[in-house]
Amino acid sequence: MKKTVVLIVLTLAIATSIAISSVSYAQPYGKGLYGIIKYGSETSLTISTDGNVNIPTITPTESGALGTGNSIVTITSTDVMGYKLYIGASTSTNMDNLGTPLPTSANAYGNPATNPLAVNTWGYNVDGSVVNFCGMPLDSSRQLVKNVTVPISGDNTTITYGMKINMGKPAGNYSVGVIYTAVPQTN
Repeated sequence: MKKTVVLIVLTLAIATSIAISSVSYAQPYGKGLYGIIKYGSETSLTISTDGNVNIPTITPTESGALGTGNSIVTITSTDVMGYKLYIGASTSTNMDNLGTPLPTSANAYGNPATNPLAVNTWGYNVDGSVVNFCGMPLDSSRQLVKNVTVPISGDNTTITYGMKINMGKPAGNYSVGVIYTAVPQTN
């Protein structure tokens, strides 16, 4: 049987969006955090990534071979309430290779012990494992992946992407756009 080498690239369209609420919520007297933000100064939130994710070449097997790659998202927030980090696919949850789709995993978020990837699917996790993957939602129903409740500088979150491929998928570059969204806490 002839083996085919498949080069798979997960391309993240990092349209890092920062949604900042224009509504301010005052704390009751004595309940706020003092001394963190100087009077009259504005809070800030920044988000950055280390760029596109490249999953190294996968040599498929009949039962499926797994390939993984990481993306690091860095957030700095001076908001006294912290921030929330969300993830979602930009326009489709399928990876695409010149019209050949690779669907996202059907695994639900939050069940880490039960989420190996099925053959010919892809997914992500935030625990750094090679077995606990979940499917990617569309950005319109983005998934909360991190909740930080204090001001923090240079907070890194590692997102691990995985795809499991067998010989039924054609060789090529599979890609999908993923959007990371960071928003300040409001309560």
